[in-house]
Amino acid sequence: MSFNVGLSGLYAANKSLDVTGNNIANVATTGFKSSRAEFADQYAQSIRGTSGGTNTGSGVTTAAVSQQFTQGTLSTGTGRSLDLAINGNGFFMMSNNGEKLYTRAGAFHTDTDGYIVNEAGNNLQGYSVDGQGNVATGVLSNLRVDSSNLAPKSTSLITVASNLNSSSTVPTVATFSPSDTNSYTTTYSTPLYDSQGNEHTLDQYFSKTGTNTWTMYSLVDGRSISDPTSTKADATAVTFDSSGGLITSGTGAPDTTNSPNVGVGTDGVFTINNWVPSAKTTVGSTTTWSSNGASANAGGIKLNMLATTQTNSVSGAITKTQNGYATGQITAMNIDANGKMFATYTNGQSTVIGQVSLTNFANVQGLAPAGGTNWRESSASGIPVTGAPQSGTLGYLTGQALEESNVDLTGELVNLIKAQSNYQANAKTISTQSTIMQTIIQMT
Repeated sequence: MSFNVGLSGLYAANKSLDVTGNNIANVATTGFKSSRAEFADQYAQSIRGTSGGTNTGSGVTTAAVSQQFTQGTLSTGTGRSLDLAINGNGFFMMSNNGEKLYTRAGAFHTDTDGYIVNEAGNNLQGYSVDGQGNVATGVLSNLRVDSSNLAPKSTSLITVASNLNSSSTVPTVATFSPSDTNSYTTTYSTPLYDSQGNEHTLDQYFSKTGTNTWTMYSLVDGRSISDPTSTKADATAVTFDSSGGLITSGTGAPDTTNSPNVGVGTDGVFTINNWVPSAKTTVGSTTTWSSNGASANAGGIKLNMLATTQTNSVSGAITKTQNGYATGQITAMNIDANGKMFATYTNGQSTVIGQVSLTNFANVQGLAPAGGTNWRESSASGIPVTGAPQSGTLGYLTGQALEESNVDLTGELVNLIKAQSNYQANAKTISTQSTIMQTIIQMT
């Protein structure tokens, strides 16, 4: 019996060495989770089901080799936008030609078709976006980085906050001309875009006409809004109240009598209508302006100037925004804590192109190792629960970072010494039993 007991101890010590050696070998493996060997003693069961008070054990057996799913240290600043690390619960779901694998290793890149994959070529799973740019949560798919150009968008809204100096004097020249600075008080320009992404300039000139009254002259690219062959400006009369606020309705509301292409709604917001995007052509000394073949926003361009004031302060624009842009090429990408993938383009736009999903299990210890720092679902792990990062009990993501293995190298080296001592001690048990047996044989 002692031989079997000692032999079981050797097997156990050898298993401990195997587990410890595997942990040490993977100390630098991204997303690796260390294991530990768990042992249990053995007792032979008596025929009547009672062990009595003098039974000795039959040795040791390996009860389980369990993985430790504790958080590994994050290595940040990798410089790769698709490197991802999970903080907290969850696994990346990967698709291996339809087979679902789960991993904590977040070293991803794009393949020749733009799909996000790991080094094994497995596809990262997540949520794509619909035609309106909204994330379609609940429908998993292979995530892909669309490297095609971002289509241009024509300007439909311009918002300007500005001030007109109340102490300004009426210009000395009564007839407005963009080239004569004595015919207006102040001016500023705002970029806008047509349907083909061509940039144009909305020029606004303000001429004081009296106490609290001004005329706003509007041109696009220095040309008439509706006729690029003309330089005639749309003239809109605006009035301010005693507090310097723009009057938008009733007495003193904007007068568009001399402004056929600049209307004003009941809310006081202007609308630029009938704009014909134009282009300049120069042949020799002759310059002509004509339609460039593009169009303006079909519903006109809203010009929100409700924040315009008239106070005793310098004239000029304070803030300006507009929602149009030219064609853009992707230049960079980043992923936030919620897993949303943002693409940045040369035109300054940033759009969501997808969202990385995370998956968790009721019993992560029940996952079956699949190699390559991957695990498979099993009956012991429970049903996978997939969702967006930071939803439910799922953790969050850190971009340009990787999760290192959770191996405690110092502890593993100590385990090596313990396993070696256990091996030597069990070998000594067998050696001692052999010596005793030799003595008994010699006595016969």
